Amino acid sequence: MKILVIGGGNMGRTYARSLLRAHLVQQEDLMILERESDKLAELREAKIGTVFTSPDTCLAAADLIILAVKPQDSVALFAALRPQTDPQQVYLSIMAGVTIRSIQAGLGVEKVIRAMPNLPAQIGLGMTSYTASEAVTRIELVLVQNLLNTTGKAIYVDDEYSIDATTAISGSGPAYVLYFMEAMIEAATEMGFNESQAELLVAQTFRGAVELQMKNDLTCRQWIERVSSKGGTTEAAMNTFRTTSVFDDIKSGARAALDRAIELGRS
Repeated sequence: MKILVIGGGNMGRTYARSLLRAHLVQQEDLMILERESDKLAELREAKIGTVFTSPDTCLAAADLIILAVKPQDSVALFAALRPQTDPQQVYLSIMAGVTIRSIQAGLGVEKVIRAMPNLPAQIGLGMTSYTASEAVTRIELVLVQNLLNTTGKAIYVDDEYSIDATTAISGSGPAYVLYFMEAMIEAATEMGFNESQAELLVAQTFRGAVELQMKNDLTCRQWIERVSSKGGTTEAAMNTFRTTSVFDDIKSGARAALDRAIELGRS
């Protein structure tokens, strides 16, 4: 199988490297299409596949095409690709907000899979949801799932609303976590720790809490209750969070992200 990654940015390179590392494709069967001159030298030096600057020289040879470009570039991209697309090709899109129907109409193809990865995919700890058009076969879907799993975890969802919801939760979610971490780091420095100490305290605390939750059957609420003792320090912090509606504010932020994802899909 020959795979073409369109877009040599962070996510395009992430998938290319992950595919090679997992031995899902050989280097000679991996192609990358990139037009920006500042990225071309880096891509060629990285030796993660054959680099092309025009679809005329690579698109027809590909069985699976990964669309890893910015959503705002999709219309121009579709116009450039459409004359050379093949109905048997499978298109995997990670463009946020660009619907399967838009991709089908723009490219004149039927086999489209839409996925929403997140930033930790770059270090193999990503979370991706994906869904597919009816024309995609079960074998093709399994192949793409294996591909997505090379960057972390992947789940199949039944419809594109769930892709938008994933955008709001795991897609944007790393920023929510980092925002909370930033506040804790700032609090730690105000308490007298230097910057490196504060970052280590907070980062290791988050890492430990996540591992604890993932390796046990207790819910987040049950863990909070275990950490909190009546009249203790944790309870004091949790009472403040409840008073200032932090919990509801986080949910409202996620909902705002979902609304925006849906809005982008309609534009």
